Amino acid sequence: MENNSINNIKNFTLIGVGGYIAVRHLKAIKETNNQLLASLDPADSVGIIDSYFPDSYFFVEFERFDRHIDKLRRKNILVDYVSICSPNYLHDSHIRFALRIGANAICEKPLVLNPWNVDALAEIEEESEKKVYNILQLRLHPSIIQLKEKIDNNGSDKIHDIDLTYITSRGNWYYISWKGDVHKSGGIATNIGVHFFDMLTWVFGKIKQNTVHLLEDNKASGFLELEKARVRWFLSIDVNDIPDHALSQGKRTYRSIQMDGEEIEFSQGFTDLHTRSYEEILKGNGFSLQESRQSIEAVYTIRNSKPVAVKGEYHPLLKGNKEFIK
Repeated sequence: MENNSINNIKNFTLIGVGGYIAVRHLKAIKETNNQLLASLDPADSVGIIDSYFPDSYFFVEFERFDRHIDKLRRKNILVDYVSICSPNYLHDSHIRFALRIGANAICEKPLVLNPWNVDALAEIEEESEKKVYNILQLRLHPSIIQLKEKIDNNGSDKIHDIDLTYITSRGNWYYISWKGDVHKSGGIATNIGVHFFDMLTWVFGKIKQNTVHLLEDNKASGFLELEKARVRWFLSIDVNDIPDHALSQGKRTYRSIQMDGEEIEFSQGFTDLHTRSYEEILKGNGFSLQESRQSIEAVYTIRNSKPVAVKGEYHPLLKGNKEFIK
């Protein structure tokens, strides 16, 4: 193993390689013609590594992983990027590790759980002279880019009406895993909704009002007033919330964004967005630490809100449901 900086091959490590999303990062590192030096995960069911980097090192203990990285440093083999796919509550610590060893961090969303974590990382980022990049892949989706250009260039003061519905059913394992612990995942709005909130604020502007109507372990709903949109949103991991027409087709996920009564089609085109994200990061154009702030603030507010009576601007899935109407 050698330092490949001369031939412009970047050295990566990956924390959380056993997780669901890690394979997209492995694929992105491979497709951008870079090298994975080592990876870490307390779970050892990580045979997927063989499909991408069979010669890379793997560790189940952070201490041994850390020692290996230091040994490489003493041989002048330096880590350029640490890709972070670990549980949400560990992101902050693992970003700090990346900056501490002189590497840039590429972190899955949510970047951190609390707004003040962003401020603390900004200080360390400045001290280290390295960068923290957040994977915000919806900003690279062609349909979302087209929508943003339409909103930015229409020259009107129109406030658009948005209905966001995202239901991705999960089994009982979800509640036993770290994802079911609000202190570790940040709860449902953070765990499955943060990228939608980022996308909406990127397209329609800053948040003026953030109201929560429903906040439970398996579903949440509320209203966002943005500079250019009124958003009624509903998030759920309960299969019973999936519309009958989708269930009849065997689907366990339902995704819909309507603007002014018309569907925004973005169900396709997700396959290569992580690779696109890496391409932009490697060119110095990745999404920065500060760009994650507004979505982090949004989900933090939701997580710590007391739901109000379901009246006024609330999501259609709450209409007529006596369980939610107060």
